[in-house]
Amino acid sequence: MAMRQNLPHMDEIKNIVVADIVLIIAFSLTIAGGLFSAGSSGFLTTFLSFLPIAALAVTLSFVLHELMHKFMAQHYGAAAAFKTSLNGLIITLLTGAFGFLVGIPGATWIFSNSFTKRQNGIVSLAGPLTNFVVFGVFAALLFTINPPPQSYLYTALQFTLFISILLAFFNMLPIYPLDGSKVLAWSKPVYLVTMAVIFVLIVTLHVIPLSYIIVMFIIALLFSTFYRFAL
Repeated sequence: MAMRQNLPHMDEIKNIVVADIVLIIAFSLTIAGGLFSAGSSGFLTTFLSFLPIAALAVTLSFVLHELMHKFMAQHYGAAAAFKTSLNGLIITLLTGAFGFLVGIPGATWIFSNSFTKRQNGIVSLAGPLTNFVVFGVFAALLFTINPPPQSYLYTALQFTLFISILLAFFNMLPIYPLDGSKVLAWSKPVYLVTMAVIFVLIVTLHVIPLSYIIVMFIIALLFSTFYRFAL
């Protein structure tokens, strides 16, 4: 009975699916250059060919990240559910259409009056750690299969690596309401070790350019500023 209560209900599943689809479309639009590139000969081909890749990367990296927040919060006796945000969905689609992406389609909402800092930190850390698992699995696949760099399979594996570690990095920034602010409030050593692992993975596998890291800081600050509006 307890296991059934922890599983997402139908409304929550709909919210997760909608958020997933919006992110997939927005990422594919961004990769294709946004709607300003719609007149070019390669736009539609790039957009359509990238949809399956984005579906793989976003579903594993984003959906599992949010579900792990939910399950860990429920483990500590809290009520938790993923909810979409209409404003967040619009922002996600619009930015993707303009060729850059601010992906905030929704979040896992947690309701508890009894969380300790440690519990809140662990619940927050569960999402980025899930991204670590996804990253590890796909890094192992990339090195084991070793597909040609120009192949479709290589692009799919590499993009999943990119999205998984990008989400981990973005969410671990110490800016409220991101996961990192809650992990840092709980334990500075845990926060520093987690960020160190992220940077080691980024540097050794070259999955995120330095420019993206700078952009992530800017987006996180904007996200924090407009948090109440967007979500």
